[in-house]
Amino acid sequence: MFETKEIITPENVGQFHNNPDLVDLAVKKLKSAGFDVLQIGPTSINIAAPAEIYDKVFQTKIVPKEREVIRYGKKTLSTFLDTTDTPLSGFIDTSKSSLADVLEGVALNEPMYYFQIGSSALADRHTENTIPPQVDQFHLSVPDDVARLLRADRVHNSGITGNGVKVVMVDTGWYRHPYFEHQGYRSTPVVLGVGARNPEDDEYGHGTGESANLFAVAPGITFTMVKQGPAESEDQVMINGAAEINIASSLSPDIISCSWGLSFRDGSLTPPQKAIAAAIANAVKKGIIVVFSAGNGHYGFPGQLPYVISAGGVYIDEDGKLQASDYASGFESKLFPSREVPDVCGLVGMQPRAQYIMLPVQPGDTLDEEESKDEVDRNGNVHREWGNDGTAPNDGWGMFSGTSAAAPQIAGICALLKQVKPNLTFREAKDILTKTAIDIVEGQSSQGNSAGPGRDLATGFGLADAERAVQMVREGR
Repeated sequence: MFETKEIITPENVGQFHNNPDLVDLAVKKLKSAGFDVLQIGPTSINIAAPAEIYDKVFQTKIVPKEREVIRYGKKTLSTFLDTTDTPLSGFIDTSKSSLADVLEGVALNEPMYYFQIGSSALADRHTENTIPPQVDQFHLSVPDDVARLLRADRVHNSGITGNGVKVVMVDTGWYRHPYFEHQGYRSTPVVLGVGARNPEDDEYGHGTGESANLFAVAPGITFTMVKQGPAESEDQVMINGAAEINIASSLSPDIISCSWGLSFRDGSLTPPQKAIAAAIANAVKKGIIVVFSAGNGHYGFPGQLPYVISAGGVYIDEDGKLQASDYASGFESKLFPSREVPDVCGLVGMQPRAQYIMLPVQPGDTLDEEESKDEVDRNGNVHREWGNDGTAPNDGWGMFSGTSAAAPQIAGICALLKQVKPNLTFREAKDILTKTAIDIVEGQSSQGNSAGPGRDLATGFGLADAERAVQMVREGR
């Protein structure tokens, strides 16, 4: 799987499935060699150990390498792990080890990020309120504004709320904010991903806040959060994409929503990226609809996989004018022929910070604190003109968006469609969303691609329209 030149898809992923007997033997040998076995999926085994064990067992040397990434909408450097004895990035050749008979290779996880800003730890808590604070700047509220602008409120009035549909988000966690209780939303206990802790906390706030977008569109769903972690540093959570997609898939949801990834434009997928692609392909093969954010200036991966619904951004101002969000990604993939990203769009703010939707978060978490601050650039200069969200740093509310908000919004519309047609497939859902979207003809994406009549590289087919999408399913078209 790691060295294949073939694009992994739901149609061919079965050829990369593990032999169960070989997996059992591999697990025994890995444990005997000093590795912790964290998760076993259809195509991979997730393991952990100190670097010196990897070096000793596989007769290699793991080395850190600094590479440019896009983090929180800005170019910066991040540390990747690599080896010195293979040209494949992030790949360990197992041929010289005692595990050569059971392992094809080892892929070292790469840094990935949530498609929204933030960089701190959980601060002092404050009692949060069900009702958000009043602020001066224009913004959208949940659930009313998001539901209205995506025309989901009209569907709710006819009894279509996502009832009976199970949606799993893979994100930073989920805090049981009083807002959710007040709205009467249904959720199951948080499921911990690889290395994650504290299921009742969302130290970053990203998962909690973005889930409110999902509920605004599909308030009747049954919701589960798979919490990622742990924190590698103040501003980076370790996203173990393949393992956590496998965990989410094992819960047998109808839909998986993800608002994270990395920026990848040129070349071939690395072994770690192939592991994630295989996990997603397996989920889609099982009949699960998978939605990913396109990115905020990123050339988003996994958002550019052809078998996910890729969510971009449209901004609607206080006068009702629609335009492409210049914070959201829109581009043509160089990895997958003819793949244009995004497919359709949700509601996303504009540069520089996309502070657009007032969302509930855990008091004093990363986003609660960060969104209340003036922005500081990489040189330490404070930019008050870039604004803050006008809330307190520990009040349990923050104003943010990004394509992190768009993905759960689109997932919510898919849930409405699944209520009407429970056997709806991924391809049918994408086809319906694209055929019923509102065409956007103004603005440009973060990459500078312009919106125009018909499909374009700024907004794909346009802003998703829940009412028209549901109507199309009801009419059997």
